[in-house]
Amino acid sequence: MPVIEYKCPSCGSGMTFDSTTGMLSCPSCGRKDNIEQIPDPLKQQVFAEDEVREYHCESCGAVIVTEPETSATTCSFCGSAVVLSDRLTGKLAPQQVIPFAISKEEAVAAFKKWCRKGLLTPRGFMTADRIQNITGMYVPFWLYDLLSNVDVRGQGTQVRSYRRGDYQYTETDYYEFYRKIRLHYVRLPIDASAKMDDQLMDKLEPFPYEQLKTFKTPYLAGYIAEKYNYNSEKLTPRAREKTMPYIESYISSTVNEYATVSYAEKQIDTTVKQAHYTLLPVWMVYYNYKGKQYTFAMNGQTGKVVGKPPLSKGKITAWFAGVSALSFLGLKIVAWMLGGGFI
Repeated sequence: MPVIEYKCPSCGSGMTFDSTTGMLSCPSCGRKDNIEQIPDPLKQQVFAEDEVREYHCESCGAVIVTEPETSATTCSFCGSAVVLSDRLTGKLAPQQVIPFAISKEEAVAAFKKWCRKGLLTPRGFMTADRIQNITGMYVPFWLYDLLSNVDVRGQGTQVRSYRRGDYQYTETDYYEFYRKIRLHYVRLPIDASAKMDDQLMDKLEPFPYEQLKTFKTPYLAGYIAEKYNYNSEKLTPRAREKTMPYIESYISSTVNEYATVSYAEKQIDTTVKQAHYTLLPVWMVYYNYKGKQYTFAMNGQTGKVVGKPPLSKGKITAWFAGVSALSFLGLKIVAWMLGGGFI
């Protein structure tokens, strides 16, 4: 089965994508090639659906064994970066990619810095010396462009209070309202990998979409890449669900002149205008602490880290005790100012 491997024209070593320069780089001789000027071999190859899927490393000839979802990896024997071309063609061909902007060394340094900010994590965890593995991975996403047509009917009130003589009056006016709203969503991301935690991927947002590139295989060289498990139709319900908080927030903003609001009818029709299959850069960090593995993810462009570290019971107790003491002291100061003094 065809395997794409980028050999350095100068010295013959394997080339990988350099996140610092955005070019295909040779670690041996330092040669750098502009990816936009490299012909993409995927455009010249066609693969049958029923071909036997056995892969061999072009450098050492070893059989490459991967999970079915993997489309780019490294050879376990010689370390060469390889792209499994049949898993990136036809319906499996990504349309866009955001390349990595953070190197592995920068990712490790950023993760250690993030760990040191954990005020409620155990002291030993914050040393960040227990990184078991850190993997640069292109995660498959669908970027949706959606249109929501919203019709809302309801009743709002406006309340006015005033005094006449010895009496305080409250006057409430009732209004019927109708709102017809059209909302456009551009590049709403939904991850399409079965193995990735959806909540973890959602928290990595936002990605800098101004860095989107037309997909070319050299961007994958030296990284792991996954192909999607779910097509855009399968994930459309989740995309619609993800827009709901924004829709509700926007509806509320159109009736904020009322003191109270009750809705009699809400009709929300969200349609997909288009969905682009896109690979987004994620550093996956696997961290071992006291025999338990913790998984964190880092946005490969912005450096944002997400995940759940362990919490120190002692620090949590001390924190609550400190908050309680400050609250108690605050109440005493207020009592003293009012003439109550300290007890």
